[in-house]
Amino acid sequence: MNRKFQFILALNTFILSISLSVFSQTTASEVSKTPLTIGEVVTMKSKILSENRTLNIYLPESYKPQDTLKYPVLYVLDGTMNEDFLHIVGLTQFFNLQYTMPETIVVGIANVDRKRDFTFDPSDRKLKKDYPTTGGSAKFIEYLDREVQPYIDKNYRTNGTKILIGQSLGGLLSTEILLKRMELFTHYLIVSPSLWWDNENLLKEASAYAKAQKDVPLYVYVSVGKEGDVMEREAQKIYDILKKANKTHWKLDYKYLPDENHASILHQSITEAFKLLWPLKE
Repeated sequence: MNRKFQFILALNTFILSISLSVFSQTTASEVSKTPLTIGEVVTMKSKILSENRTLNIYLPESYKPQDTLKYPVLYVLDGTMNEDFLHIVGLTQFFNLQYTMPETIVVGIANVDRKRDFTFDPSDRKLKKDYPTTGGSAKFIEYLDREVQPYIDKNYRTNGTKILIGQSLGGLLSTEILLKRMELFTHYLIVSPSLWWDNENLLKEASAYAKAQKDVPLYVYVSVGKEGDVMEREAQKIYDILKKANKTHWKLDYKYLPDENHASILHQSITEAFKLLWPLKE
């Protein structure tokens, strides 16, 4: 390597090091950091469940403590931060921006033991033996009714619209609430419900429960992907049962999503539900 080339190489290296140093100093002096906050995390002691429970709460951009505007509330089962909460929040924000969905408070109900909370006590003793913590849905529904919803209504400005999202075992629980305690929510978005639980006992009783419900304004959306004969048949059947109840004020929708499986369906399914509820802005 000749001396001239060595000199040019050394000079370029020196200039680059000086440039990087100046850039680093300039960037550091111009950067500031603040927490990224989209809402609140609430931990409450549940007397009904005898344990601490967490609610992840998204507040719309326009939500200001001093205002009087009231908002719908979307309750997400499987609402832990690393489960369904964040991407449902993202869909809610997007559909408010591009579609006609109103700004909405989202409440993610974080899990402790979803098998316990989302299943009713099985008559099949083998199920109870194989899954010993199951069978706590009655208490969990009471927790939603007497602790979660009153807390949200007392501490946030809500307008009475209450939307429930549940998938899989969460879809089983959503169906149970719909059939047994329909008044708790105004909208039910039921995705791939695990109605096979306890030899389909809830499905077997669904017709009687549906017919006994009041004919009041209600929205129910049921969806399923390419998830096997059992899941697909059960989702179609619960929709048919609800339809045959002949309630004038019930609005029912059903979606079969053949490109989705049990693992992938939730995001696309809720996208489709939101499209049905809140069309694209003109």
